[in-house]
Amino acid sequence: MTNPPNSNPTSGVTGLPGTQPPQAANLPGAQPPQAADPSSTQSLQDTSQSDTQPSQATNLPGTQPPQAADSAGQFPMRLQKYLARAGVASRRGSENLMTAGQVTVNGQVVKELGYKITPGIDQVRVNDVLVHPADLPTYLMLHKPAGYLTTMDDPQGRPTVRQLIPFEQKPGLFPVGRLDNDTTGLLLFMTDGELAHRLLHPRRHVPKRYRVIADGQLQQEQLDQLRQGIVLNDGITLPAIIELGAVSRKPLTAREKIRLNVDKTFSPWQTELYCTITEGRKRQVKRMFSAIGHPVIELSRIAFGPLELADLLQGSWRNLSDSEVQQLKDAVD
Repeated sequence: MTNPPNSNPTSGVTGLPGTQPPQAANLPGAQPPQAADPSSTQSLQDTSQSDTQPSQATNLPGTQPPQAADSAGQFPMRLQKYLARAGVASRRGSENLMTAGQVTVNGQVVKELGYKITPGIDQVRVNDVLVHPADLPTYLMLHKPAGYLTTMDDPQGRPTVRQLIPFEQKPGLFPVGRLDNDTTGLLLFMTDGELAHRLLHPRRHVPKRYRVIADGQLQQEQLDQLRQGIVLNDGITLPAIIELGAVSRKPLTAREKIRLNVDKTFSPWQTELYCTITEGRKRQVKRMFSAIGHPVIELSRIAFGPLELADLLQGSWRNLSDSEVQQLKDAVD
């Protein structure tokens, strides 16, 4: 069969070898296709680039781009970790400073707990004081006397433990935990926020040993209660290690001697005990003994983890040895 005159057997087929696509006819009144205006093409390219290129992230909390190590090899770290390492406070205390709006990075208040900074590049300030990470952490032990608050600042001007330690030489020192105003004994201070955080963490169960003078004469049943756990308003305590000491007569005042004659419930006796707990609840030892009807008369902490108070004089402090610091770290690893 032959093709009709003027017909094209490849009409409508494109891309075949040896064939050309059909050319548009230049019909009367029709304009030939115009080339694109170079300025128009450039404008489209500019628009395309602006739509596809990532915008520059601002240094705002929660909007930080991934950060690589700087030229000095410093990697970003969380701001609260940096503050803890600098000895400003424990990690928990550093988080409280941040959420209170007391921390700035490069002049900007940062409250976001996930915020990261690059040491040596970003300027960190707490209450407008520039923070420098401590090169070598400081660790010391204080034999706290009664009558001092475990705080570094008291708005009412009462005596604080800050007055008993070399805070001016080591301004980053802070207490690890606390002792009540009338409680004496071993109180640790350090500029190592990471270690302090681990020592105080409830999951670590770091033991604290106390010498207790309790009112009255404890019976075996009450000693067993302490060893098994005492129900307090914030839950039952973990079992305590109780060692019974001496029972002695209390040094009675004139008023107490009169009371002894008229109040049959008043006891002239007091009991010495050694109590080891592995929790850190507020006023826990005092609440435990009050719950069994024998309030604490005197309380002194004589050991924290592997460290003992020994013969350190009341009101005195000493630096921890490298071996003692390692013992603390081993206790929480």
